Amino acid sequence: MDLAIEKGKAIAVENLKKLKKGMRGDGRATLRKRLHQWNAKKFLQKLRRIAILKGVELVEVNPAYTSITGMLKYAPQLSIDKDVAGAYVIGRRALGFKEDMPENYERLLKDKAYLEFALKRYEEREKELKELLEKESNEYKRNTLKSELRSVEDARKLLTNFIQSLQSEPSSCEGAYGRNPEQGSVAKITLQSAWQVLKVALLFPILGKVLPRDLSPLKLVLVEGVWDRVRSRLVPLEAGGTVPIRDF
Repeated sequence: MDLAIEKGKAIAVENLKKLKKGMRGDGRATLRKRLHQWNAKKFLQKLRRIAILKGVELVEVNPAYTSITGMLKYAPQLSIDKDVAGAYVIGRRALGFKEDMPENYERLLKDKAYLEFALKRYEEREKELKELLEKESNEYKRNTLKSELRSVEDARKLLTNFIQSLQSEPSSCEGAYGRNPEQGSVAKITLQSAWQVLKVALLFPILGKVLPRDLSPLKLVLVEGVWDRVRSRLVPLEAGGTVPIRDF
């Protein structure tokens, strides 16, 4: 608040109703405990009161997809942390900007060969996690594996449904990503669902983690559209596994 007064700026915040606090058995007990002690609603109420008292404008924006948009669009471009990138989207939203889908990301979402490659990666990881679960006896490690398995299964189902929607209605992608929305059909694929599919199609298949810290490799995909090169360098090996992206 003091910084806003010093700079003569407003404060932009997400209009959060509640935070996802995880569930028992997800392997993140410490994080769950911290989140259960955090009351977002009371914090925002206090922020509003202080803003009124100090004469600072508080702009509350829709929180939908701020994190995922920042993570995939601005973290790679600006070489910033995904959380800072999410805040960047919140600020842009408060200023009235809309987030269009970058052109190369649009193209990737229409590339069935790449999407099928990404789906194959999840199917392989799902099989691997199930095998690890059968061998693991440590309950804490089992919970961590189960948590990742749920994420991988959800991602596989999302990709499968998306690929099927492309096959059943090829024109359904047109105009769906914030460019010329008056043209084409957007009934099946909205901008929000497109970002979610994009996250699933990019993070694990390319970076090898469901939620990686370093998102800078995505800059080449975002700016140059080089996912074909990525796919060719992750071809399956005879003994299992994949070729790592050493110079990507």
